[in-house]
Amino acid sequence: MDRKNDKPILYIVVPCYNEEKVLPITVPLFKKQIFEMIDLGIISSDSKLLLVNDGSKDGTWDLISKYSNADSYIQGISLSRNRGHQNALLAGLMEAKSLCDISISIDADGQDDISTMTEMVKAYLDGADVVYGVRSSRKKDSFFKRFTAESFYKFLSAMGADVVYNHADYRLLSSRVLKELASYKEVNLFLRGLIPLVGFKSTCVYYERHERMGGESHYPFSKMLALAIEGITSLSTKPLKYVLRLGFFVSFLSFLGIIWAIISFLLGNSIDGWASTICVVCFIGGIQLVCLGVIGEYIGKTYLEVKARPRFIISDRTYVISDKD
Repeated sequence: MDRKNDKPILYIVVPCYNEEKVLPITVPLFKKQIFEMIDLGIISSDSKLLLVNDGSKDGTWDLISKYSNADSYIQGISLSRNRGHQNALLAGLMEAKSLCDISISIDADGQDDISTMTEMVKAYLDGADVVYGVRSSRKKDSFFKRFTAESFYKFLSAMGADVVYNHADYRLLSSRVLKELASYKEVNLFLRGLIPLVGFKSTCVYYERHERMGGESHYPFSKMLALAIEGITSLSTKPLKYVLRLGFFVSFLSFLGIIWAIISFLLGNSIDGWASTICVVCFIGGIQLVCLGVIGEYIGKTYLEVKARPRFIISDRTYVISDKD
């Protein structure tokens, strides 16, 4: 399509898990943003808001169904069970890829600046196929939140995962990027690192993040740490290389220890004692367990990939898919 002259169909993809408290606040804001961009003439009037229910335990799906039945601009799909944020997001993107020209993914909590979507679409019209929403600062975060979040991105980068600093999952993708993304069959998903691997022309837009508009955060520190481990082991083999280097280093120390023990024995300076023995055994044992744990993480990932189970199953839709879709 001619980006300058044609109005692209936009699908805003919003993964939702137990969001019944925040959806009544943010859904009208998403709709308002769609109408504003339609009025600006930068997107088609066929654009939609696609809400993805990730097996919520509250009334999220009832709300999505209600909104969809009352408004033609809102559509919804529901996964058969909770599959996690990344799988729910992928489900929405794959659902939208044949229906839209561009998609914008965003969380349901309203923390990401919704008005930034206008800049994203304009960047697409200027030729970008991927537009990353990046936080301009973290001044509003507590010290702990800021420290852990920045450490999260630095740790990922150090471990070989190619990610955009201070970017989460607020991004625009063109339809051709979505079609290429569909060819990536990883069961262990980390979209923040996977999108850069797809390639195509990309750019960033910067925004200030707000406080959550309702409900509770689904990403405490424990989940952030788990996401970091998922991202690293899904995208990089650097930890295995570090394990190998650590193995050589410990072996070298052990070799020096053996030489020291032999020399001490020959010089008659050796004494009986258990403290040094216990320290060495515990140190070596700890290193071995850490190394086995890292290797086991990769073996577990391989196990899941070989099974090739579906990453998500859509159980319900608020609309009917035609044969051409």
